[in-house]
Amino acid sequence: MTAPVIQATGLHRHYSISDGMFRKPRVLRAVAGLDFALSPGKTLAVVGESGCGKSTLARMVAMIEAPTEGELKLDGKPVLPSDWADLRQSVQIVFQDPYGSLNPRQRIGAILQEPLTINRPNLSREERESSAREMLKMVGLRPEHFDRYPHMFSGGQRQRIAIARALMLDPKVLVLDEPVSALDLSIQSAILNLLTELQDRLQLAYLFISHDLSVVRHVADNVIVMYLGRTVETGPKEAVFETPRHPYTRALLSATPSAEPATRKDRIKLSGELPSPLDIPRGCPFAPRCWKAEDRCRQEIPELTGTLNMAACFFPEGVSDA
Repeated sequence: MTAPVIQATGLHRHYSISDGMFRKPRVLRAVAGLDFALSPGKTLAVVGESGCGKSTLARMVAMIEAPTEGELKLDGKPVLPSDWADLRQSVQIVFQDPYGSLNPRQRIGAILQEPLTINRPNLSREERESSAREMLKMVGLRPEHFDRYPHMFSGGQRQRIAIARALMLDPKVLVLDEPVSALDLSIQSAILNLLTELQDRLQLAYLFISHDLSVVRHVADNVIVMYLGRTVETGPKEAVFETPRHPYTRALLSATPSAEPATRKDRIKLSGELPSPLDIPRGCPFAPRCWKAEDRCRQEIPELTGTLNMAACFFPEGVSDA
C-alpha cells in the first residue's frame, strides 16, 4: 500500500475572539480533532455547511495557518512553521475565485514564472519561460495566452491559469478550496475533467473542499463530512453515498439534486440554524438539530465507530435501535 503523503493526527485550530474591553476573550473552535491520511493519486473530499471548518482545514494543510494542537506530517515528517518556506513547494492551493487570486497587473507568463523566480533562483530566464509555456499547454490554454492579462479570460480559463500556477513547483499535494463553485455547470465539468487528467498524469494528491455533493461524487475517493469543526462521518465515497450512517450525512444527501427524473428522495429538512462555533452545544454538536437525539446525545460526545464508513453517532442510520 502506498504511504500517505499527508497525514493529520488530532488537528485543532482555535481562535481567540475579543468579547469586550473588560471581558475574557472567547475561544472559537474552528477545527476540533481531525484525523486523516491522503495518498498519492487519491482525492480526499471534505464536505459540510458553511462555517463547519472546511476552509480553515485547507489553510492548515496549505501551511497558511499553524494548528493550535495536533500534528501534520508531510512524507512522514512533522510539518513545523520553521520549515514552511521549504515545504510549501510540495503543497499548493487553488482558491475558489480565480480572478481574485491572480494579479491583474501581471501578464499570464509573468504570473506562471513568479513561483520559479522566488523558489528556483538558479533557473535561467529561458528555462522559466519554457516551463511556463509548457504548463500553459498542459492545462489546455494556447501559446498566445502567454502575454495576455487576467481580465481578458473567462472564469474557466482563469481557473486553468490558477491550476497551472499551482503546478509550477511540481507539488505533491493540491488543496482545492471550492475550485469550481464559481463556474457555470458546463465549465465545472471541463475543470473537473482537467483535474482528473492531471492527477492521473502526475499522481497528485488532492484535498478537495466542497459543499456540492454532486461534484464530490464525481471526484472523490474518500470523504470527510464535517460539522462544527468535527468529523461526523468518514469513509470511502461509495460507502458514504450509498449507506450514510450519520443523520447529518443523510440530510445532506437528501438535499442533493438527482439527474434521474424517476428517482424520488424524501427530503430531510433540518430544524434550526447551525450553532455558533463560539457556543457549541454540550454533547453531540448535531443533537439540537437531530431527529434521533436522546438524552445521552446531549451529554456525551460520540466517537467515530464503524468498519467501512465511520460515524460519530450513538444511534447511526441503518442500525436497529433495539
